[in-house]
Amino acid sequence: MDIERTLAALTLPEKAALVSGKNFWYTAAVDRLSIPALMMTDGPSGLRKQKPTASAGDITDSVQAITYPAAALSASSWNTTLMRQLGEHLGEEARAEQVSLLLGPGVNLKRSPLGGRNFEYLSEDPLVAGKLASAYVDGVQSQHVGVSVKHFVANNRENQRFTASSDMSARTLRELYLRTFEIITKAAYPATIMTSYNRTNGVLNSQNRHLLRDILRDEWGFHGAIMSDWGAVADHAEALKASLDLEMPGKGQASVDEIIRAVQTGELDVGTLNKAVRHLLHVVDKWRPADTAGTYDHQAHHDFARKLADDSIILLKNHQNELPLKSATAGKVVVIGELAEHPRYQGSGSSHVNPTKLVTPLEALQDTGLQANYYPGYRLDESETDDQLAQAALDAAKDADHVIVFAGYPAAAESEGFDKNSILLPENQTDLIGSLAKLNEHTTVVLQNGSAVEMPWIHTVAAVVETYLAGEAVGEATWDILTGAVNPSGHLTETFPVRLTDTPMAPTFAQDPRHELYSEGIFMGYRYYDTHEMHVLYAFGHGLSYTEFEFTNLNIKQSEHGATVTFDVTNTGDCAGQAVPQLYVANHTSHAPMPTKELRGFTKIAVAPGETKPVTLKLTRQDFSWWRQGKHRWQADSGDYEIMIGQSSRDIRLQTKLTMDFKNSPAPVTDETYLTNVAWNPRLLELFKQKVIAPASQAGTSLLGATDADGTPTILQDRMFLNMPLRALIAQGVPADLIEDFIRAANAR
Repeated sequence: MDIERTLAALTLPEKAALVSGKNFWYTAAVDRLSIPALMMTDGPSGLRKQKPTASAGDITDSVQAITYPAAALSASSWNTTLMRQLGEHLGEEARAEQVSLLLGPGVNLKRSPLGGRNFEYLSEDPLVAGKLASAYVDGVQSQHVGVSVKHFVANNRENQRFTASSDMSARTLRELYLRTFEIITKAAYPATIMTSYNRTNGVLNSQNRHLLRDILRDEWGFHGAIMSDWGAVADHAEALKASLDLEMPGKGQASVDEIIRAVQTGELDVGTLNKAVRHLLHVVDKWRPADTAGTYDHQAHHDFARKLADDSIILLKNHQNELPLKSATAGKVVVIGELAEHPRYQGSGSSHVNPTKLVTPLEALQDTGLQANYYPGYRLDESETDDQLAQAALDAAKDADHVIVFAGYPAAAESEGFDKNSILLPENQTDLIGSLAKLNEHTTVVLQNGSAVEMPWIHTVAAVVETYLAGEAVGEATWDILTGAVNPSGHLTETFPVRLTDTPMAPTFAQDPRHELYSEGIFMGYRYYDTHEMHVLYAFGHGLSYTEFEFTNLNIKQSEHGATVTFDVTNTGDCAGQAVPQLYVANHTSHAPMPTKELRGFTKIAVAPGETKPVTLKLTRQDFSWWRQGKHRWQADSGDYEIMIGQSSRDIRLQTKLTMDFKNSPAPVTDETYLTNVAWNPRLLELFKQKVIAPASQAGTSLLGATDADGTPTILQDRMFLNMPLRALIAQGVPADLIEDFIRAANAR
């Protein structure tokens, strides 16, 4: 398409139609200029293409498609290669269905475990979310299908999501909530980005010029289209002026008429409208649909869904090697829990998929070789204990060699559109797990849930396996891990607190219908728990294996631009496994408040028994930077840092100190500069002696008092005086002209 020629040929009504969704799933077409309509569908963890006969609001009436693990689980793989392959599989399926734009990935951070949509998001950490999502975007778009990265930005609660304002400091917004989108935008070049419903610091995101134009377009250089979430636009003309390009799903002819009217009255400049149309024409030209419907290998894609779940399921606890269960030695196994028969394998809301081949844990059990009996134990759609079901399960567990309990939430408890009010499992399940563990010390809990849960029974069970929402291969993948057919290698991308009340936002989350105050600032997730040295149930990055890994030979090569970190990982066990080395940086030099450590790199490597593999992770200047609000820029400070290598934020295996010199221009000296900054800087100290101490001593100024052998006044060794700014010396009798002379000399190049 000749974009400029096409733009010039469009009429005002046609332009107005292009920036307004034609209907629930399509953009407008302009047949006379051969501009096709683009179809889009939901798709973070599977294609949800609604059938032509389905009503717009019916999320269940969609074509059959592979149901992949929800993002909460797939992110736990920490595997960028698999995430790209997930994108490739989804892209192939979307192309076969003539879909042009896949609405995903969802990359909002998991600020609170109460977030109703947490199952659809990747992590509480922007680096993990950014790198994994970038791989996913690359994969989808390699199949000539565009994505819509969502939801931009700070959409971290569902209650009142259309109107609530996420209120936070610029530093918090930059370092956490914008950072994920920045990584994806610069690394993966997504076709579109979707704005969220909420406001940020009082301004509706769909018409937030600072976010959409100043940051996303001008600063980050985003050239794709910016579209709204469904129904997120309050004022279409204002949204276009702020750099939104496409209102979805549009309001039919009313949307077209309001744009025409806004241009005719001068409310909307035609040049602004042209910019939006130009962005959309580029998207239409690059991501136009396939001419005919295609096919794909459903079984091969199902097998990949199983592989992805295998690589992601997390072994949280394994007391005295309770797992794996081998058919030859496991003895009598009892499987308990309705979720084994009717598993929770996907999220509710816009990510709901009609699976091609759901394999339940109870069905997959038949292929394990284990001798096992099944008892429902509880009713999933109730929270009260069914005494008959519970007693039957307890009786069976008494003389079992192993008890496997499937536990989790019903679909109605976790969904898009509302937040949770508790992270405890339903009462009937909690009570049953506690009773079973008292009867049989060989009790394993298999969790099916969308977010972190409290575990009051944790010290009484032998093992815990976190499957989150594992997709249509949930049964096969669960038993792959339980039996050791696959060595678990998943690691948490969120912290599991001991109690909900331990979370920093517990007293305020979703309390105010108009405002969500991010009072914790940058101290969210592990940044909060680790800095406050709080006990947690399971730390960010935690995950066990059926083998052991040793980390050795840490070396660092640094430059003014960053550092290269190398170390070795050895499998010291007797079975093959995958390690997830995580690199954390502690900032000991900046004066701004800092978390005790922040994730700055990770990888995943397969290591055979007895094998040693080298790992190299690179740190850039950005990895040492923080957002300085007053200067409106990233700042990397020269000074002392600490490099840590671990298997979680609490399991640090190697660490060393590092002094970085970024060749920064020094901060200017003013009368507000503290004496401590003078005393600790050799150049400033020498100048201070020349410009202030020597002439003041000659003038007999008594404040400076005695000096030591090298002529340094004793006040510069006194903590009380060190905590004074230069202007305080004037008030103490030091001539003002001496201080002014020192400041001029200190700032001279």
